[in-house]
Amino acid sequence: MSKQSPRKPFDVDALWALGRLGAPSLSPDGAQAVVSLGQFSMEKNSGTSSLYLLSTLGGEARRLTAAGDKDAAPQWSPASRYGEQIAFIARREQEGRKDEEAQLYLIAPDGGEARRLGGSEGQGIATGVECFKWFPDGRRIAFVSWVWPGLKGSKAQAKALAEFKARKSTGYATSENIYRYWDRHIPEGRVPHLHVLDVQTGKLSDLFEGTELSLSWSAVDANSFDISPDGRRIVFSFNPAKRKRLDDCFALGEVELKSGRIRTLLQDKGWTFEAPRYSHGGQHLAFLASHQARGHTMPSQLAVLDTQGQWAVVSETLDLDLAAPLRWAEDDLSILFGAEARGRRHLWRFDLQAQQAQIVFEGGNASSFDLAAGLIVINHDSVQHPPRISVLDEQGRAQAIEQFNDKRLQQQRFGRHEEVFVQGALDEPVQMWLIYPPDFDPKKKYPVMQVIHGGPHTAFGDSWHWRWNHQVFAAQGYVVACVNYHGSSSFGHAFLDSITGHWTELELQDIEAGSDWLLKKPWVDKQRLFATGGSYGGYMVAWMNGHIKPGRYQAYVCHAGCFDWQAMFAGDAYHWFAKELGAYYWDDPARVAAQNPLAFAQHMRTPTLVIHGAKDYRVPDAQGLAYYNTLKAQDVDARLLWFPDENHWILKPQNSKLWYGEFFDWLRRHDPAHKPKTAGKRSAR
Repeated sequence: MSKQSPRKPFDVDALWALGRLGAPSLSPDGAQAVVSLGQFSMEKNSGTSSLYLLSTLGGEARRLTAAGDKDAAPQWSPASRYGEQIAFIARREQEGRKDEEAQLYLIAPDGGEARRLGGSEGQGIATGVECFKWFPDGRRIAFVSWVWPGLKGSKAQAKALAEFKARKSTGYATSENIYRYWDRHIPEGRVPHLHVLDVQTGKLSDLFEGTELSLSWSAVDANSFDISPDGRRIVFSFNPAKRKRLDDCFALGEVELKSGRIRTLLQDKGWTFEAPRYSHGGQHLAFLASHQARGHTMPSQLAVLDTQGQWAVVSETLDLDLAAPLRWAEDDLSILFGAEARGRRHLWRFDLQAQQAQIVFEGGNASSFDLAAGLIVINHDSVQHPPRISVLDEQGRAQAIEQFNDKRLQQQRFGRHEEVFVQGALDEPVQMWLIYPPDFDPKKKYPVMQVIHGGPHTAFGDSWHWRWNHQVFAAQGYVVACVNYHGSSSFGHAFLDSITGHWTELELQDIEAGSDWLLKKPWVDKQRLFATGGSYGGYMVAWMNGHIKPGRYQAYVCHAGCFDWQAMFAGDAYHWFAKELGAYYWDDPARVAAQNPLAFAQHMRTPTLVIHGAKDYRVPDAQGLAYYNTLKAQDVDARLLWFPDENHWILKPQNSKLWYGEFFDWLRRHDPAHKPKTAGKRSAR
């Protein structure tokens, strides 16, 4: 009998060998789910994704697509006389035509060839497909495409796109407030319109043609609109402002398909309305509402609109920040949604009659879900495992229905994790997650890595992170500490909003309280304390370098961190930063400078690895370059890792491997346990 191979410490290669599951979509009878599975090759430095069918009773998954490289976002059609179909988005080469833009494809659940939808003879949608939803009749699909608003008809759009791609000039000219977002430039002269496609005939119509309407320029997805149960209307969230900004309030509109008439359902300059969803009976509309007039950090709450035009927020007592999608239960008496609570993301059900919410599934991290025929499937993860697809029983217990990563995970050794609470700023308890090295022995001593989260209004949770993976960090022998400092989400609005106008003050107290707590533990090596962070966390370690006495932390890692708030006006969220800091830099230069790491550069002495991507438009790479140059000009030990082809995140396999390699090499270089010991004095001759 052969011995079982010993489990290995988890590393970057093992991380990238795991499959990555997307959001599930259930068949109308609840018997099967379809899901996309992404897989990467470190050798090829690329990834592919295919669709798989899962029985909700469990068993072997069945591969549905294999011809495409990026088959994603599958949606099962409703039950109808047209037969069940699965639509998905992909870029493929089919019948001698290669997709230049992402297209809609259709495939039968029992397999066969997928066919491209739209255009004459299946030529596709010239301007591509961003996201989509099935009509209840199973005959039509509503989708979003970026088009030139002044043109009429798909032929004119195709001609304009061909001319645009054939142009010799490369300049981008605009007068808009929003012209680039995250890592892409907003398509020049184009806006996102709602379209309807007849799956059988290929007939296409642009619902916004000839109007000034468009959907969100930054974060448009399938939650931006919904189709009424009778298929006669589509509700959508839109920005009514003439000159659009990222922080504008959104309104709800509705288009009547037969007449083409469009009306505004709900608009209030003090509120933003998003993620609309019709009830099954069509008499009510659920949506997310945030009272921006009371403050830019106000949470998204559950609201309901009736046929009389009356609306009300129904979840005020929850003190939760809800997330799309919203889904009505089959009896229309309750609504399901995801929301964080104390560093975990649960699936919730809100009872409209009792005005109460209860947890349907307790995270970990419940990232997406679907329901049909009384069944709920969920995509969920934890610090202990990557995303998996499960069915929920009546008690909310998850039963996995796939085993894509099981064999690989069985070969790995993971460290346990736990939450503790420390007394932080304002004498309030602050959550800190600890991830221990595999085979942790409290009788030994370990180095500590503080990992400071971005946002700032996000939270470290009991979740799996593909880019900053806690198990990869812990496998290197570190106790990993993640403080959910003041400003973090999931601890109530007052906690989240407490840092507005005076960034770093409370957060630094919380992080230092976490370090103080750790340094008192007998299993911590007090000489081996490190701090790392990305985005806002990168800003925090830059701030710490100018405010914490050198020697407390052996080294810092600053990934995509903010360094100078005046120069941050080159970023895409420049209006938002002014709200968070409490002023525009020209209105109150002293207030902004007081929150600026740059203003304290003369005190920076701790060795720092600075990492940045050139395609980062949220925190432009000049921030990282300026920080690095500032350290070098003062002869502070510093190293730069700069990626010309990455954004705010590092997404390519080989780049990720380089990132982890530089990350760990930097910490080892400044770890007293790894420094060569000084040779003793030579004896006198």
